[in-house]
Amino acid sequence: MFLYISQLESLLPEAKPLWGKMTLQHMIEHLILAVRSSNGKLKIECFNPKEKIPALKRFLLSDRPLPKNFINPVIGEDLLPLEYKNLKSAFSALKSEIDDYYIFFETNPEALTTNPTFGNLNKEEWDLFHKKHFTHHLEQFGLKPG
Repeated sequence: MFLYISQLESLLPEAKPLWGKMTLQHMIEHLILAVRSSNGKLKIECFNPKEKIPALKRFLLSDRPLPKNFINPVIGEDLLPLEYKNLKSAFSALKSEIDDYYIFFETNPEALTTNPTFGNLNKEEWDLFHKKHFTHHLEQFGLKPG
């Protein structure tokens, strides 16, 4: 995930998304929540029924990208209020959550934490999710992951 941070930091604060409503700071704070749910700090429930999880995990393991304009039922259609006073502090918090992600799974290699869409994920599945998720938001702001 750290590979994507420098690309995100290259964006100007007033960068506009190619789709969706999020400002750059909203998107960074959205990524913070996703990483928090993976590192065990944010306890959430999966909104999908258990019988759909196998098909959803096949999608997660595929090369298919996350869909544009997906409305996450956990968040809803409206933007969440900003939690951080500025973009710099949001970036700092994202880096800290990513550090905690790696520490969490070093300490708890067999842990499963809940993703709101895909259910309980292990470290390898979370790595795939974060790659898709960060790539999705880089592309939302016109960046190619690399």
